[in-house]
Amino acid sequence: MFLTISTTGTPERPATDLGYLLHKHPDKAQAFSTSYGKAHVLYPEAGVERCTAALLLEVDAVALVRRGKGKGRGGAPDAALAQYVNDRPYAASSLLAVALSSVFSSAMSGRCNARPDAPGEARPLRIEIPALPARGGPDLVAKLFEPLGWTVTAEAVPLDTQFPEWGASRYVHLVLESESLTLAEALRHLYVLLPVLDDAKHYWVSSDEVDKLLRAGEGWLPGHPEQKLITSRYLSRRWSLTRQAMERLELVRLAEADDSEVEEIDNAVEEPEEMEGTEGTEETAATGASGASDAAGTTAGTDGAVPATATADGPAETDVPTEDRPTPLAVLRRDAIIAALKDSGAARVLDLGCGQGQLVQALLKDPRFTEIVGTDVSMRALTIASRRLKLDRMGERQASRVQLFQSSLAYTDNRLKGYDAAVLSEVIEHLDLPRLPALEYAVFGSARPRTVVVTTPNVEYNVRWETLPAGHVRHGDHRFEWTREEFRAWAATVAERHGYDVAFVPVGPDDPEVGPPTQMAVFGISDRNEKEAKAA
Repeated sequence: MFLTISTTGTPERPATDLGYLLHKHPDKAQAFSTSYGKAHVLYPEAGVERCTAALLLEVDAVALVRRGKGKGRGGAPDAALAQYVNDRPYAASSLLAVALSSVFSSAMSGRCNARPDAPGEARPLRIEIPALPARGGPDLVAKLFEPLGWTVTAEAVPLDTQFPEWGASRYVHLVLESESLTLAEALRHLYVLLPVLDDAKHYWVSSDEVDKLLRAGEGWLPGHPEQKLITSRYLSRRWSLTRQAMERLELVRLAEADDSEVEEIDNAVEEPEEMEGTEGTEETAATGASGASDAAGTTAGTDGAVPATATADGPAETDVPTEDRPTPLAVLRRDAIIAALKDSGAARVLDLGCGQGQLVQALLKDPRFTEIVGTDVSMRALTIASRRLKLDRMGERQASRVQLFQSSLAYTDNRLKGYDAAVLSEVIEHLDLPRLPALEYAVFGSARPRTVVVTTPNVEYNVRWETLPAGHVRHGDHRFEWTREEFRAWAATVAERHGYDVAFVPVGPDDPEVGPPTQMAVFGISDRNEKEAKAA
């Protein structure tokens, strides 16, 4: 992979200042190890009037396959040949973007100790990439770069110059030119848009990629006309990560429009009292689709469904129920969970997928619960929960009863062992079905509390939601919603496999035809299993 960055200068402002900005001396050829090979930085020309820095990335094809472990592009079992015959060594991709951020990290962040003022100065820039995969062709390249102040020349590379009738390949020869951008801005544009054009990440995309995108996109991505496309492709079209990024970008846009800080806008938004999944924020970020309930304003019944016989998860729990306004379902669900915990005699309780901390807050009001732990995969949800609980102002004695920490139910976590009870409230339906066994083992097999309380929607009851379209689930991030029979079958299998007994409790009005809106299973370690364990 090959990329050049050129600039021009004058005796008063020599072009060789590029070496200071990149923190790479023009008289030296340097090499840097990266995750997938070796990056070389050299200067084909370095003079007062013109200076060019070149980045050459040699990809270690063997390391690429080994690190992929059979996953991702070029490593799929049905495309074994692609491990050996691919464009990775030659075409600019996400691997080149990673090399840019690694080799030119100081330049990308706008730091230069030798020339402190230089990073903030716009300068003539010309960037050339001989082979860039462009899924969308030259037109898409122009749509992505031109709004950022670049003059774009993107020429399609023919499949074979000897056979013009074969047409163009998916690669372009790209030249970008600008006199209004800083070098740091240019590098950040490339860092984001190279993978977007290639449309194939070559490393695992997790929730921290959202933070990388927002950092590199600061100042230009919130207002970009192709923002949604950029976000989706950069995050490998993972819907929940894309949604999380779009929500945060919207906060940035609102803050800029209001001439305020993002934190002020975020705090000014009234957090919904009841949010589908926030009594068990979806565990999806850790399992392949991150934190949909991490969005402010995502309430139960996202489609606006209102049942004929019960309210959805709002109004706020502080509202007094009346004949016209029955008790919110979220409050009924929380009361049922607490009743089950009291019946079990639990004192030390885990709220797994605690979301915004409503259940943790309710448990703190009862002194019989001496230790309460809330976990969630979403740091934003935990931050909101901390604000809700006022942890920073809580008395020492009360604070000793509660703790919040980040954890994923897709993996075992030794910190979860030894508790009396665990709650999974509106969590399991946010996982892809193939990932449920991982959660099952992490909770029932590894953490193994004496009691486990699980709640989930009853899909049969959906016909009672007047404004919920037929065939729709109650929340956009639900991967499934079970009938009573399906939930009971799953719970019975889990109980038998891990040595628990299980009982089922309806939550909400129990309709004689379709059952309750929420179904709850209460698992307890069976006496027989406990005796066998003690004997062993």
